[in-house]
Amino acid sequence: MAARRRALLSFLSSGDRIMESVLSISSCRPRWHGGFKVGGSVRRFGSSMALDVEADHHKCSLDMIKFEDEIEKIQHEYKAAKRSFLNIPVALKEMPKMNPEGIYVNRNVRLDDIQVYGFDYDYTLAHYSEHLQSLIYDLAKKHLVNELRYPESCLQFEYDPTFPIRGLCYDRLRGCLLKLDFFGSIEPDGCFFGRHKLSLEKIKVMYGTRHIGRAQARVLVGLMDFFCFSEVCLIADIIQHFVDAKLEFDASNVYEDISQAIQHVHRSGLLHKEILSDPTKYLLKNSQVLGLLKKLKAKGKKLFLLTNSPYYFVDGGMRFMLEDNSGERNSWRELFDVVIAQANKPHFYTSEHPFRCYDIEKDTLAFTAVGKFLPSQVYYHGCLKSFLQITKWKGPESEIKILNDESYRFQQAKFHIIEELLGKLYATVVSTERGAAYRKLADELNVERRHCRSTMRSMFNSFFGATFLTDTGHESAFSYHIHQYADVYTSKPENFLLHSLDEWLHVPYDIKIMPHHVKVPSSLCKMH
Repeated sequence: MAARRRALLSFLSSGDRIMESVLSISSCRPRWHGGFKVGGSVRRFGSSMALDVEADHHKCSLDMIKFEDEIEKIQHEYKAAKRSFLNIPVALKEMPKMNPEGIYVNRNVRLDDIQVYGFDYDYTLAHYSEHLQSLIYDLAKKHLVNELRYPESCLQFEYDPTFPIRGLCYDRLRGCLLKLDFFGSIEPDGCFFGRHKLSLEKIKVMYGTRHIGRAQARVLVGLMDFFCFSEVCLIADIIQHFVDAKLEFDASNVYEDISQAIQHVHRSGLLHKEILSDPTKYLLKNSQVLGLLKKLKAKGKKLFLLTNSPYYFVDGGMRFMLEDNSGERNSWRELFDVVIAQANKPHFYTSEHPFRCYDIEKDTLAFTAVGKFLPSQVYYHGCLKSFLQITKWKGPESEIKILNDESYRFQQAKFHIIEELLGKLYATVVSTERGAAYRKLADELNVERRHCRSTMRSMFNSFFGATFLTDTGHESAFSYHIHQYADVYTSKPENFLLHSLDEWLHVPYDIKIMPHHVKVPSSLCKMH
């Protein structure tokens, strides 16, 4: 199609050049030549030619009046829309609100058919306070300074909880943190080099276009889970420090060093020991998780725990979270058919690493092969292939509260009105007729559009906006990953307590991409 368009454009351009040599008309005024040749004869300009040009000039004048009328009509629509902005319509208040604790469905699922439930530990069974990210950040920056010889001034950095969101990408070649939309394009306000937001013009200079192609995607690293918050913040702070200090650096090396520091914090046990030394500061108790696990067991479901954390850390955390439940503190393992620690995800899903039986008393691994899983045992390492062979098991948020808020929905409706008016303006007025009236209205609409985007962004995260959405209300790259890989998604496991375990979960009939996202139509804010 693009090739055909290029061919057509080339043909038209050639035709224009041919006509230019014969008769050139600019702004409906003729530029006279001596004459032109038709069918082998030369025809002189006479009174009939003058009449033709006058007719063309009259037609162009009528077209100009028509264009001006269209601009005036769009201007009138915009003024009417602005009057409607003063009051939130009743219809907007009557729109359904989504449940922050709901279970959202990408593909139809019958819960009664699901016989096996797997749980991670961190941020699934165990939830953490806001102090955790600061702890990871502080331990990682100390490793950078003490072990990798980063400047001691880096020790002055502090974790900024307002900066990161899930679903960002880091460009190892250019050193930018990027927020991408569902189709892989860079958000105009979602590209940061250090703590400095890059303009759209700068983005185009660096990337050529907002869209990330395959070659560029190879140098991107996804920062998707909750543990990436501290990593995102540390990347931005280190790069900004190097820029301010005018130190030369390689963006890829910075990432590798920070990634190594973060991994060291987890694998060395420093993080786990700090958390267990003061669990009340870092862990949040939740008795509903226990209720869900018991409900699943009562229905005869198989449960397994799969975590990258070491067993002693999981055991200490589970005991703390269940200490208020009499008789449950020391028996949490009885709820699981299989407990696997130090699983080394995501490599667990693709490797062929064998399982090892772990002795919780001696803190040692057995040398014998694992042929079956026993509820009384704890297992380390392993892989998905072996897991399925041994078990024979086979398978068939706060952001929502903001989306439900009337102020957000109102801004979204305003934004859609402005988008419609801009679309009408661009479609109505051809580029050659874009005069002062057009530019004035276009500038006014674009100012209002930017204001709406900025207002909606500030309701989530002032740097990157919402996790699931772009500033224009479209789905983000993080939404793409959820849509691709999750049959259902929810904010926390205990939300399943609100549903029967033999229930059908259906995709909404009017779903676009993400079922929790209700888009506000612009018609709700229009004057009737």
